[in-house]
Amino acid sequence: KRELAKNIALVPQDFYINFPFTVEEIIFMGRHPYIPRFGSPSPEDVEIVKHTMELMEIEEFSDKYVTELSGGEKQRVVFARAFAQDTPVLILDEGTSNMDIRHTLKVLNITKSSVKNGHKTVIAAMHDLNLAAEFCDYLIFMKEGRIISQGHIDDVLTEDNIRKVFEVEAKVYFDSFSGARHVVFRTNKRARGLSGKIGSGEEKLKGRKSLQ
Repeated sequence: KRELAKNIALVPQDFYINFPFTVEEIIFMGRHPYIPRFGSPSPEDVEIVKHTMELMEIEEFSDKYVTELSGGEKQRVVFARAFAQDTPVLILDEGTSNMDIRHTLKVLNITKSSVKNGHKTVIAAMHDLNLAAEFCDYLIFMKEGRIISQGHIDDVLTEDNIRKVFEVEAKVYFDSFSGARHVVFRTNKRARGLSGKIGSGEEKLKGRKSLQ
């Protein structure tokens, strides 16, 4: 397990913990594979933890209990722990789902830089196609456990594949502002194969009111 933890780190979608560990203690858990049993953290371990807290902008929370943090703050702590673990492989399971836009872009930029520098291979499960287009090099589209398409972004992120996988109509185009492919969805049309009726009578009226 120790060797596995030196090679693979995980950022899960949700992070549940009831015991009041401090933020710093949680991040030090990422260094456990490198600390001898009954040993103490080395100066290098301390420096790595400090650096990752600064990187994720959570140094001000270091003495706070993780149970006191918001969902987005907790998620940044989990990212910091994963980076402190210093593994060649990082798995993100919807890792930014609880974050605001600024911190989502920040942690994904940090992650992408780590890949470009040759430090990490990142495998990410993502549902936001625009984030995938911005930060991923290789896409795998799956549906019901089967691979529908895989390959370079330009080959996989197509209107036809989006229709097959998600059953929605979309337009894919190159966005000069972001420098990446971008997806917009046709929200006034129903996915293929679905009934055109929401309900009848009172249900229809409630549906109209909820959209106003």
